Amino acid sequence: MGKDLYVRKDISISTKTLGNRHACWTFIPTLLNQSSIVYSFGVGRDISFDLHLINMFHLHVFAFDPTPSSIEWIKNENGRLPDEFHFYDFGIASIDGNISFYPPEYKNYGSYSIIKDVYQSSSVMLPVKRLTSIMQELHHNHIDLLKMDVEGAEYAVIEDMVKSNIFPRQLLIEFHHRFKNIGVQKTKEIIHLLKQNEYHIFHVSPTGAEISFLRLDHA
Repeated sequence: MGKDLYVRKDISISTKTLGNRHACWTFIPTLLNQSSIVYSFGVGRDISFDLHLINMFHLHVFAFDPTPSSIEWIKNENGRLPDEFHFYDFGIASIDGNISFYPPEYKNYGSYSIIKDVYQSSSVMLPVKRLTSIMQELHHNHIDLLKMDVEGAEYAVIEDMVKSNIFPRQLLIEFHHRFKNIGVQKTKEIIHLLKQNEYHIFHVSPTGAEISFLRLDHA
């Protein structure tokens, strides 16, 4: 109860969906090219979307995930990954430093989360950085597409992004209002904040969790 979110897209535009069944994302292909900068937060064990982008546009994807399971998976895949895929073993948050992550209940299924009591009560400290810090470190002054599936951390990250006057052209976000310590109201507030800053919804997944935004003043 109270965990479902129903929102409508604001604009109609030609889109494309890439990625495996449980890791697919919808974006606007006409706004990407070989020089586009793509940030992918929350790698997990599936980079199908990132690889499809690289194959289609020959662009560079900068991917981030601090969790041990993801780092191990990337190491095992390393010899098969394209040069355009760049992996960093830290996450994104509203602070620079180390924060507590709670592992999934089952080791080989699920994702780590910063939200307490979503999974196990035990936690591990993992490195994170603010978006502005990451961009400075990588010498980027803009982001063409930012994809984020970070198990509840997205709310504070988006607030910090807006405060830092960082506005990626396309935002592809999985919201986690189904988590008991978050709720639908928090997602509604973040969507309102994004709309106040010229973002418009161009895609909503059937579950209402994955929402794609375009900042229209860049279109």
